[in-house]
Amino acid sequence: MTSRIITGAALLLLLLFALYFGGWVFAILWIACVCIALYEAFHALSAAGHRPVAWPTWAALLVAIPGFLLLTEIGSLLLMVVLVAVTLFITSALVMFRDQPKLEDLTMSVLPLFIVALPGMSLLGMTRIIPIEAQRVYLALAFFIPVTGDSAAFFIGSRYGNVKLCPAVSPNKTVEGAVAGLAGSVLAASAIYLIARAVGTHLPVFFHFLLLGLLAGAAGQIGDLLASLVKRHCGVKDFGNIFPGHGGMMDRLDSVLFAGTLVYLYQAMPFL
Repeated sequence: MTSRIITGAALLLLLLFALYFGGWVFAILWIACVCIALYEAFHALSAAGHRPVAWPTWAALLVAIPGFLLLTEIGSLLLMVVLVAVTLFITSALVMFRDQPKLEDLTMSVLPLFIVALPGMSLLGMTRIIPIEAQRVYLALAFFIPVTGDSAAFFIGSRYGNVKLCPAVSPNKTVEGAVAGLAGSVLAASAIYLIARAVGTHLPVFFHFLLLGLLAGAAGQIGDLLASLVKRHCGVKDFGNIFPGHGGMMDRLDSVLFAGTLVYLYQAMPFL
């Protein structure tokens, strides 16, 4: 437990450092995190006996990084569509022309593209938001909505949870914990709004933060469950062990990747 607390505190300080400076500082640290998580995902699938073709997804990531850093939202989304189509085409061809082609090898080859690489680019795209005060707000939402929700779900679910949420995927998760997690996510979004408003940041109306807390909180829980399903399929407890008491990078980012994608898409809407 001590190592878990120390590691968690260190990660929080690193996150606050990255959020404060934003821009290229956040981008460099985030790219490193996404690359580690992508490696862990492919490694887990390979360890489960699959033969995923990884290099098309890595190539798509290398193309997406400068695209999401430099293009507009519309340009980034168009680039995403092209990258998905090209990656699926190349990966399908490579798997089908093997000596022993298997459909599951194809699906496992493109799974990390959709659960790691592309969601990771969503947060990278938010480094273009100006002014930097608004950028800090949206990036903070992407992280603290799911993280606070995870913490609330764990503490309430472990103490008061009785009704299983999805036992076939994650036996320890409960409906009570999920509801508490959503409440924690909404509280996190509300707190970010109040703090940002107090320092004079121009923001959308409070309703948007309540809605984002609810929707991104739900997205984060889906991301967490999906990661649990992948780990259960691969027969591993954690994706890695680089964080004592916390597992691997993917274990820390599973909910952030999904919640961050929703925050990115939401902030790009014309009504904000």
